[in-house]
Amino acid sequence: MPASGVDLLCLPCAGASATMYLRWRRQLPPWLRVQPVELPGRGSRLDESAATDFETLVAQLCAEQQAAMRGRYVLLGHSMGALLAYGMALRQQHAGAPMPLALVVSASPAPGARDPARFQNLQGDEALMADLRRQGGTPEEVFAHAELRRMTLDVLAADYAVCQSFELALQQAAQPLPCLSLPLQVLAGRQDDISADAVQAWRQVSTGPASVDWFDGGHFFIRQQEAQTLACLTRSLARCAPGADHATPAFA
Repeated sequence: MPASGVDLLCLPCAGASATMYLRWRRQLPPWLRVQPVELPGRGSRLDESAATDFETLVAQLCAEQQAAMRGRYVLLGHSMGALLAYGMALRQQHAGAPMPLALVVSASPAPGARDPARFQNLQGDEALMADLRRQGGTPEEVFAHAELRRMTLDVLAADYAVCQSFELALQQAAQPLPCLSLPLQVLAGRQDDISADAVQAWRQVSTGPASVDWFDGGHFFIRQQEAQTLACLTRSLARCAPGADHATPAFA
């Protein structure tokens, strides 16, 4: 792999594994090296216990991805993955460690615009399955297959505990979380339940250049509008490409 490339570290949404990003390897330019980040308790890490605490998981992921995060890299996350990508960038900032070239957050309200009650009534299989169906993106075969359904719901319950611990940390924080100075790209679906104000509030997270890009579709617009999403991502990250004029930001 050429040293001049960029590692695109991709964090999955709640209940999902790193395989949700594998198709991107064939569709993004070679200088963007897609690195799907697997979380414990799923996929190739099925034999590990799923995490239930946000800060603990972020610390673990930063330690595991330390080699990639010493070089040229971008953090990207969808839904819960957006929170994890944001948390990893904050942890790097606090540690004085190398920062990502950019942060890309998808299908997630900004930290300060989240509903603290979002996960409070999602206990039990029926509530979790109803929430999955509401958001879309989960094949019906998963609900019909007893073993797949059990695995999915167990991972989803743990992931929602991670999200809820993030909400609790926000409520208990004496000061707002610090702003980042890196370029920020926000991706959102026009038919998602997340309000436009909650999406636009991501601009307050970064003191650097920021963009908000909208796509037709719901919470999983990145699948429904995959080609458009990846074309937008490639254009915005072109500033990171080898030989690009880095003095001209692609974010606005």
